[in-house]
Amino acid sequence: MNHKIGSIEVVCGSMFSGKTDELIRRLRRAVIARQRVQVFKPSIDVRYTVEKVTSHAGAEFDALPLENSAEIFSHLSPETTVVGVDEAQFFDPGIVEICRQMADRNIRVIVAGLDTDFRAEPFGPMPTLMAQAERVDKLQAICMICGEPASRTQRLVNGKPARYDDPIVIVGASELYEARCRRHHEVPR
Repeated sequence: MNHKIGSIEVVCGSMFSGKTDELIRRLRRAVIARQRVQVFKPSIDVRYTVEKVTSHAGAEFDALPLENSAEIFSHLSPETTVVGVDEAQFFDPGIVEICRQMADRNIRVIVAGLDTDFRAEPFGPMPTLMAQAERVDKLQAICMICGEPASRTQRLVNGKPARYDDPIVIVGASELYEARCRRHHEVPR
């Protein structure tokens, strides 16, 4: 089934909020509807399986890892009507224009990624993607300290909060990151 109008949907939130699970849910529904689906992810994301997007809960969907966003068009099939992009915060700024062009070509583009980094500051191209999207869903996790809704990603280094001037990108899982609420999120300067 082809869409009459393309669109950009963004699923964002902190780590452990279910972004990739929601992306996979939407992609599976598109497959059930007999839509042609392709999924891309940045090659930096090697946490689970290289050629799949995988959620922390274990859900998987086939994906093509790319070095940069420009590679999307060289791999995009003319029959594709739905494109998924996982971990979009790790792509270069060109991902914004590529998503816009795909939507202008009547493709439904579903983007998942962290909206903020461990400092709680806007992360990579995500703020622009969110501003240009027709739909934005911000998911929350559960604070690992108090159990309240969490919208922040806490980076831990040797069990202590990472400092503000630490590097932005370190790909990891639960041993390096926790979901935290505003009150329990710490970034020492």
